Formats: sequence, C-alpha cells, structure tokens
Amino acid sequence: MRVENQTRVTEFILLGFKDLQSLRIPVFFVFLGIYIMTLSGNLLIIMLVSTSYKLHSPMYFFLSHLSLTDISITTNIVPKMLHGIMDKGATISFNGCITQFYFFAVSVTTECLLLAVMSYDRYLAICHPLRYTSIMEIRLQYHLVFWSWFLGFTITLFIATQLGMLQFCGTNVIDHVFCDFDPLLYLSCTDTSFLKLEQVFLSVPVAFSSFIFIIVTYVSIFLTILRIPSTSGRQKAFSTCSSHLTVVSLFYGTLITIYVVPSRGHSVNLNKVLSLLYLVVTPLFNPIIYSLRSQEIRAAFRKLVSYKTREA
Repeated sequence: MRVENQTRVTEFILLGFKDLQSLRIPVFFVFLGIYIMTLSGNLLIIMLVSTSYKLHSPMYFFLSHLSLTDISITTNIVPKMLHGIMDKGATISFNGCITQFYFFAVSVTTECLLLAVMSYDRYLAICHPLRYTSIMEIRLQYHLVFWSWFLGFTITLFIATQLGMLQFCGTNVIDHVFCDFDPLLYLSCTDTSFLKLEQVFLSVPVAFSSFIFIIVTYVSIFLTILRIPSTSGRQKAFSTCSSHLTVVSLFYGTLITIYVVPSRGHSVNLNKVLSLLYLVVTPLFNPIIYSLRSQEIRAAFRKLVSYKTREA
C-alpha cells in the first residue's frame, strides 16, 4: 500500500468524558487522587527494590520494571485526560497524538512480555528450585528485561510510523480519552487495511504468545504444587506466585474485555470506562497487590519508615 506522508489535520480534539461536565470537578479530583496514588505506589516499589538488600532477587527486579511500565502508561495519558475533563476536551497535536499512542503501545507490549518473564521466574523457582539460582543469574535477568523493552519499542515503532503516514482530511474529533489505535483509524480517509494487518501480525502474536506461555507455565506450577506432600509446603509455594497470578488476571482480563471481546454492542462511553481499567485501575492495584501479599515488601517499607522517623 502506498501512503502519502501528508495530512490535512494538524491537531486532534480528545472529547474524553464530555457527558460528565456537570461533575467535572469531583471527577477531576478523583482521577487526580488515583494518579497521585499510582505514581506514589509504583515509585515506592522501585525505590524499595533498589535500596533494600532483601528485595535484590529476580522476582522483585522484574517487579520494579513492571512498575516502570505502569508509570509510563499513566503519565503518558492521565495528565492530558485531566486537562480534558476541566476544559471540556483537550487539544493534542498530530505528532503528539501519534507519540501518545506509541508510548502507550510500548508500555502495554512491554508489560505483556514482563509478565511472561515473571511467570518463567516463578516456574523455575517452584518447578526447578535446585537449579533456580544457577539458571536465573544476573546476566539472564538483564537480558530478559532488555529484550522485553527492546521488543516493546521496536514492534510498536513500525505500527506508529505507518499510523503517522495516514491522511486525516475530515473531522479531527476523537471521542475517546486518548489517541488509541481504532479511533485514529476510524478518522482516517486513507485505506487502513494494510495497517490493520500489520497490527495483527506484529502486536497480536506478542500478547497472545505471552498469555499462552503464562498459562503453560502456571499449569506446570500447579501440577508441581499438588505433588508437594505437606499442606504448609503447598501454601508456601502458592504464596510465592499468587501476587503475580492476580496481576496477570487483572491485566489480561481488562485487555481481553476491550480488544478481544466483540465491542459492536458497546457504547462509546462503555469503551471509555473499560479503557480506564488498564489506564488507571491496573497500574494502581499492581503495587497494592504486591504490597499486601509480599511480607518482604511490607518489611522493607516498615524499615524505610522507621529509618526516616529516626532521621527526623
């Protein structure tokens, strides 16, 4: 497909939640509070992992990068969404819109890969405990994280580049909370069939293969746990992966609901609400889930608080 690198639209208008204008002030402060808690929680996870010796393990190293993707998703989208709530819509430049989509796609793709990496880490720890330390060495940890981010940046770069070459010669109003893939294709006056195929061949296999890999590893984990003779041993083994399993269920549950389940019967407002699940809810709950279920994180947090209290 040949696409001209020209566009008549130089900016887009994100309508956001235009039907909630009578409640825009309380809605603004609700989302602002959630955004602040999301940033605080994920930054706290990163700080604790980097400063606490007891958290210098592969599981928490991967968790810190998962928190980084959550920060990237919310910081990329929520500030512009908050601006749109107060101003009855937010204006974003054409390049800014493509950039917003790109970093959103990078964060989601990288999170898919990191969740698969974390499931592999749990698989080794439970199914091959004697070989865990020798296999999951520091070099492999850095390789897994590097390739997760590298593939996230490169795979989505092809899609974002093609998206930026489309022509937009009609309306520039996006009835959504951010510059997502489908709303942009809907506004384009260019043939988008090639771009849709490119997304299917590049993005879908990453998310699908990661999800299948996670399922396979957890089937092996559960089978191994069931063979543990003692009840306390089974509980201890399951507790080491329950947080990750909860995060996986929340992340892929929202992703499947929005992008896999047919949305023909969904209203525009329902799609916006569903989008908030992975834009706001998932990044907020990830650090909460790990904090509630991980004794090491709670201990590191108490130690940090007591140290700061003594300093004061």
